[in-house]
Amino acid sequence: MPTLIETNTLEDCVRLSKGLNLNFIELNMNLPQFQTDRLNMEKLKTIQKNEGVYFTIHLDENLNVCDFNRKVAEAYTSTVLTTIEIAKTIHAPVLNMHMAEGVYFTLPEQKVYLYAQYQKLYLAKLGEFRAQCEKAIGTSGIKICVENTSWHGKEFIKNGIETLLQSDVFALTYDIGHDHSSGGLDGLFIQKHENRLFHMHAHDAVGEKNHLALGTGEINLREKLSLAQKCGCRVVLETKTVEGLKESAAAANRLVKEISVKD
Repeated sequence: MPTLIETNTLEDCVRLSKGLNLNFIELNMNLPQFQTDRLNMEKLKTIQKNEGVYFTIHLDENLNVCDFNRKVAEAYTSTVLTTIEIAKTIHAPVLNMHMAEGVYFTLPEQKVYLYAQYQKLYLAKLGEFRAQCEKAIGTSGIKICVENTSWHGKEFIKNGIETLLQSDVFALTYDIGHDHSSGGLDGLFIQKHENRLFHMHAHDAVGEKNHLALGTGEINLREKLSLAQKCGCRVVLETKTVEGLKESAAAANRLVKEISVKD
């Protein structure tokens, strides 16, 4: 399950996840209570031991390790490196990451993204970030999984992801709702790198309306969950409300049984 606004304490999250027979919680570092300086390692380890759940971590969506201001980029990179140490301590297998699109200039007939205009510098910065993460992760087995967010139409982001994927510590998160809203364009990139797919965010969608409960939209969920099974992905039921999560958990259980029977 994701961290929900309605369950913004760790105890609330654990209670809900156990009630729905979910086995991990994705801690969202956009929230103040899940910042690196506020997480209680002993508490997290105790919960894992006593409650039988574990954690993955969703990095701050504002993360921008390529900012042209070196001090800003260093602050974001430092946050990731600190989070890697936290993940090692609590044995969190996945850090989920968004790619920043950066600033763009709006010209009369187009938007010019600065990371596209200065792509050599952009890719060099990602290369530095990759090397630092690779060193920090070492042999721990942690994966930093890059989620498809606003990829379509931005080749510089795809080039950036492929730069990160040159290291085995980086992998992919497939958000099936975002892909649906892109008209399937994100999925083409995922297919190209299917052997690097380690994580999935599952929610339904209608057109560009996302984060709906599973079974209430237009997505071929059986196909997506079959892919998750094939690739050994963990799946976060990424709705935004408790009610939506309950609906999604029930739908996912039905679909997994159907897939298992069919196979």
